[in-house]
Amino acid sequence: MSIGPYSLYLDAIIRAVALTVMLVGLVVLPLLPGLVIIWVAALGFGLVVGFNTIGWIIFVILTILMLAGSIVDNILMGTQAHKEGAPWWAILLAMLAAFLGTFLIPIPIIGGILAAVLTLFGIEWYRRKDWKKALLSLKGMLIGWGWAFGIRFIIGLVMIGLWLIWATI
Repeated sequence: MSIGPYSLYLDAIIRAVALTVMLVGLVVLPLLPGLVIIWVAALGFGLVVGFNTIGWIIFVILTILMLAGSIVDNILMGTQAHKEGAPWWAILLAMLAAFLGTFLIPIPIIGGILAAVLTLFGIEWYRRKDWKKALLSLKGMLIGWGWAFGIRFIIGLVMIGLWLIWATI
């Protein structure tokens, strides 16, 4: 594709856009569903350039990694909070609050995290009648979030690496 005196290669532009979106997903991973962003960028790349056999195989692997990473994320956060004494029903309510908070609290991105933290702390404080024990449950959730961040980051790097193999073949 030519624009004036500059010659641009459409496939290079497509690769650059997909990689940029993936890196944004990786960098803002703690706040946004980065693995989903990386996956959507790979899907968009496949839809634009087409899926060959290797493309389909890598895309299936990317899909499995995205789903596994998203599930591990929630399990780690919940398990750590549970180890500190929070019952599973309180953890599930905190996760539901995080989902709703993403849309209802007018603070971009932070709304979901804020809703989860406040919900778990509030339930545990009411249930245990002790703010120090409520903070322990909250600490467990945040430690689980830290471990989940590390695992999601590694999975995100693997996903981008696999996509690079696909994009260069």
